[in-house]
Amino acid sequence: MNNITDIFERLRNGETIPSVDPQAYKLREASYATKKLLVQMNNAADPAEIRNLLSQITDSKIDESVAVFTPLHINYGKHTKIGKNVFINFDCVFLDLGGITIEDDVMLAPRVSLLSEGHPVSPEDRHALRVGPIHIKKNAWIGAGAMILPGVTIGENTVVAAGAVVSKDIPANTIVGGIPAKMIKNIEQ
Repeated sequence: MNNITDIFERLRNGETIPSVDPQAYKLREASYATKKLLVQMNNAADPAEIRNLLSQITDSKIDESVAVFTPLHINYGKHTKIGKNVFINFDCVFLDLGGITIEDDVMLAPRVSLLSEGHPVSPEDRHALRVGPIHIKKNAWIGAGAMILPGVTIGENTVVAAGAVVSKDIPANTIVGGIPAKMIKNIEQ
């Protein structure tokens, strides 16, 4: 184990955490604590109450310009940062132990999954947790059912087509789609 002892810091620094890590239990404990707040948030109808509960989940201020249509599913929350004028539609999933940054003016359609976590492929290491930060830059639009995988940056003004699976960085001002996502065309300015 390195000099950083907190498992959450180690994850944010990109460390792969083996399933036998002595602090692994903290991941589940934190997830259950988040779940308590999620139950309240996902049963709330008042936008201000939803933002307040999301602020508690993310441990950061959620601007009043942010709109969240619940349910929203988050496993940890404290590694998620949300900018201004962000729209999050129904049934999105955030696995944020690796970090999720959503900049201003981003739109997430229904059932978008932002998955900053995964596992090694080798059978002997498969139960370890591997992470990579997700960064969605300003004015991006992520289409319904799209999935963004660990370590991906979505460029400014980019459109990710519905159902796409994004496994690599996407440059600004492009439209991508497919599995895996490939460039469809540039967006003219």
